[in-house]
Amino acid sequence: MVCNMSNSDWEVVIGLEVHAQVSSKSKLFSGAATEFGAEPNTQVSLIDAAMPGMLPKLNKFCVEQAVKTGLGINATINLESRFDRKNYFYPDLPQGYQISQFYKPVVENGNLMITLKDGTTKNISIERIHLEQDAGKSLHDQSPKHTFIDLNRSGIALMEIVSRPDLRSSEEAAEYMKKLRSILRYLGTCDGDMEKGSLRCDANVSVRKFGAPLGTRCEIKNLNSIRYIVKAIDYEVDRQISVIESGGTISQETRLFDVATGETRTMRSKEDALDYRYFPDPDLLTLKIDEGFIDGIRKIMPELPEQKIKRYTETLGLSAYDAEVLTAEKESADYFEEVIKEAEPKMAANWIMGELFARLKKADLEIDASPIAPKTLAKLLKLISSDVISGKIAKDVFEIMFTSGRDPEEIVETENMKQVTDLSAIEALVDKIITDNADKVAEYKSGKDKLFGFFVGQAMKASGGKVNPDILNQMLKDKLSK
Repeated sequence: MVCNMSNSDWEVVIGLEVHAQVSSKSKLFSGAATEFGAEPNTQVSLIDAAMPGMLPKLNKFCVEQAVKTGLGINATINLESRFDRKNYFYPDLPQGYQISQFYKPVVENGNLMITLKDGTTKNISIERIHLEQDAGKSLHDQSPKHTFIDLNRSGIALMEIVSRPDLRSSEEAAEYMKKLRSILRYLGTCDGDMEKGSLRCDANVSVRKFGAPLGTRCEIKNLNSIRYIVKAIDYEVDRQISVIESGGTISQETRLFDVATGETRTMRSKEDALDYRYFPDPDLLTLKIDEGFIDGIRKIMPELPEQKIKRYTETLGLSAYDAEVLTAEKESADYFEEVIKEAEPKMAANWIMGELFARLKKADLEIDASPIAPKTLAKLLKLISSDVISGKIAKDVFEIMFTSGRDPEEIVETENMKQVTDLSAIEALVDKIITDNADKVAEYKSGKDKLFGFFVGQAMKASGGKVNPDILNQMLKDKLSK
């Protein structure tokens, strides 16, 4: 049983091994398709099924995606790398080994900057990215007596992205995963869909007294959501501290996270590298790439989140917070950039982060499914900035746009929502408010300044919220001061 004791005397050490499925239409060593959700065993080549005599052929596109990802995390791209056989038995691994890159990965020594909730930043080192093939899938829920094997996933290209043990809390691990996912999605090298298993991670967790040697680590396998990563690590940290504080020792092992109980439990004892009997795959030549290949990829690198944040703050005048929020998801940044082609950036940021995000959340929609297209939102913002409608009326127009998909200009015109800016009309309205509320005017003039809001409210109510607030406020002040 795990005790919730204070962890203040203990240092948590975490390293993440992230498996990112390469966004490729064909597999790492065969031309079989990789479409998610296909009928079982309909996307399997003779190579994926490990038929005797079959020879793997490396998919160049997958190598390009690994190199692009390496450039995205400021890593060294190795001009020579090698594929090895990692030997182990799984029912859904017909070869009896996995082709991976243990000795010489294609990417090494990268880093990634994370920002924590308190605003502090931390640089996390990334040891390597190596390419490897995925295994198949065992289906245990098709029959009460039998397990079936689906080899559609067998041979799909994975990038295993291995951090150094620089993470010190579940929060840091979560922020690392968020930032890494964001970079992968910006690069287009992995779709980052954790629900479909395109992105999942193993967390290596240990604890030690501050200044002591590293503790024995336990590996928590196949975490496929940020929430589960946090829960699994927090539980495991408490468990390890509890065991040690009770006089026990931590065994090196692989553990599974049970989402129903929120606990980790033993899966198997943890193997060491020697147990896998790695050796170079005799069917594959050394992978050699040249500087020209890398430069070609470098030239087509998209603007990444950190670069966007810098541009948004330095060129567009957004706050660091706004820039962080808008760039957290590629789709949000893309939407914002479309809007500001025709609207002022700060106003666009406020409306996207305020009205649009709130409305999308209420409707349980992602921004790429927004009923309001970026150009349509820009039209609405132009109506505000040109004083055709007030900000208050704009919120009503926005709601109609969201629910009906109608054009904002058409809404304003047909619903008679244009802002009143005619000075004589506003003056007549102000005079009537003052005349009808002589007692309040007397109180205001005797020193009750807070009553000013009352007059504004009365004028807005009488005009249906359409009077220009700046003109109204100034005219009211002038008349009430006489």
